[in-house]
Amino acid sequence: MKCLYLLAALLLGSGQAFAASEPSELANDSEHVQTQLRDYFFNAARFGDDEVLDEFIQAGYDLNTSDEKGYTALILAAYNGHSDTVERLISAGADACAKDKRGNTALMGAIFKGELRIAKRLLATECDPDIRNNAGQTPAMYAALFQRDALLEALRERGADLEATDPLGNKVESLARGEIRTR
Repeated sequence: MKCLYLLAALLLGSGQAFAASEPSELANDSEHVQTQLRDYFFNAARFGDDEVLDEFIQAGYDLNTSDEKGYTALILAAYNGHSDTVERLISAGADACAKDKRGNTALMGAIFKGELRIAKRLLATECDPDIRNNAGQTPAMYAALFQRDALLEALRERGADLEATDPLGNKVESLARGEIRTR
C-alpha cells in the first residue's frame, strides 16, 4: 500500500504543478513524472521489490518498457538473481524473449550470472533456445563459455543447436574447452 501512496503522491504533486504551468512546462513535468515512474519500475525489478512491482502490474504498466540500454524489468530481475520477481513478471505477461540493445535476453543474463534456477525458468518459456544476440552468440554458447554445464544440458534437452557457430567461428564445444576466437 505504501507504494500506491508513493506513486499517487508523485502523480498528484505533479498535477498541482500542471495547473499553474505553461503548456511547455506541462510537457516537461509530464516527461519528468514518466521518467520517475520508469525509474521506480526498473529499481523494483533490479532489487526484487515485489510490493512495488505488484503496484505497477495492477496499474497495467507496460512490463516490456525498456531503458536506454534496452533492459526490460525481466532482464534486470534475471540478471540480479530475483527468481520470485522473474516469476511474477513472466506470469503477468512480460516478454521473456525481449532483447536489450546488444541483443541479449534475460536468459543470456541469467546464464552469465550463473542463475541456474532463473535460467531454467526462462527456458520453460516459448522463446527460441537458439536466439542470437547481435554478436551471433546463442544461450548455449554462453553456457559453454561460462562453464554452466547444467544449463548446457538443459539447453540440449530443450532442443538447442549445440553445433551452432558464431561469426568468429566459435562453437559450443570449443567454447566449453576455453578456446575462444576473437578475430
